[in-house]
Amino acid sequence: MDGRFGVVAYLDTASSTPLHPAARAVLDDALRSGWADPRRLHGPGRSARLLLDNARAVVAEALDVRPDEVTFTPSGTDATHRGLLGLLAGRVRAGRAAPGPVVVGAVEHSSVAHAAAWAERWLGTTTRELGVDRLGRVLLDDLGSLLPGASVLAVQSANHEVATRQPVAACAAAAASHDVGVFVDARASAGREPLPRGWDTAAASAHRWGGPAGVGVLLVRHGTRWRSPFPADDRVDERATGFENVPAALAAAAALRAVVDDAEATAARQHALVDRLRAGVARVPDVEVAGDPVDRIPHLVTFSCLYVDGEALVTELDRRGLAVASGSACTASTLTPSRVLEAMGVLTHGNVRVSLTDDATEADVDALVAAVAEVVPRLRAEVGL
Repeated sequence: MDGRFGVVAYLDTASSTPLHPAARAVLDDALRSGWADPRRLHGPGRSARLLLDNARAVVAEALDVRPDEVTFTPSGTDATHRGLLGLLAGRVRAGRAAPGPVVVGAVEHSSVAHAAAWAERWLGTTTRELGVDRLGRVLLDDLGSLLPGASVLAVQSANHEVATRQPVAACAAAAASHDVGVFVDARASAGREPLPRGWDTAAASAHRWGGPAGVGVLLVRHGTRWRSPFPADDRVDERATGFENVPAALAAAAALRAVVDDAEATAARQHALVDRLRAGVARVPDVEVAGDPVDRIPHLVTFSCLYVDGEALVTELDRRGLAVASGSACTASTLTPSRVLEAMGVLTHGNVRVSLTDDATEADVDALVAAVAEVVPRLRAEVGL
């Protein structure tokens, strides 16, 4: 990093990434030519429609899906809600007052849990929780008792906090045997790895791969029974949520194509760096590194430090120019203990989540390891430990 804002190393890309140069390169031109309503028949509207269709085609190619399966939404959270709840609404069987239960993994992002809770309140369904092991991977053996009678299974491609990949294909096969729809939250991995197979709906978020914030991607598999769970807007297609931000969608598509083209080489570098980081922090006494050490997305790792306050640890690292996260991936502003780590049954004290930029270096990793080795014992000593 260049040291702006006192940052030596930005290590929180699981929250948001800097704007990719490919996105920046197209954004200004797109703002000049893509501002009009893409549903109007006049010249500016047709130009905006061409740009929007191009963005959709680029995203579809990068994610290996059909263009008509891609819808741009105002955020990844919105795409998540529409993906899960629309699948649920589309699977209400004739003669039933409410859809069947939603099966949700215990380590899903809070937006998934919130969508399931909303469905309980407004659609009259119930939620069944799918447990995980100490690596954060869902327990496949439990699906046999959870899927009968269910409508939707929600399973992430990989965990937002501990990086563990989920067995989506096996989950989808089990769901198919019970005629249960599958929603996949792919926000942690989209652009970095191919989408796992077996989803009926899926969600991604552009700011995770270097696109602009405020662009989500909703994927609805062709032929899937999906119906909007929210009030309709008669000026847009059923899956969209209003006036699309055409310039931002085009910039998001440009960034996605660029990161997918470099994904293999980037993943190799990041895997090696995370291995170095995992080994380095594990040498500090009473530090536990969470998640699968091998079967994981490449750029992310979480570790916890016994008898250390997470807020104090993040603050001390920030003073040294190291920008990291703590607490739950989705409630870090409250610095509450991570419910993901709690569900896994691992240490939650002094939690640090590190997620690397594409240009992260060994020097960044070594600086963090050295800072943790210095700060953790001092924080413990300050409270008499």
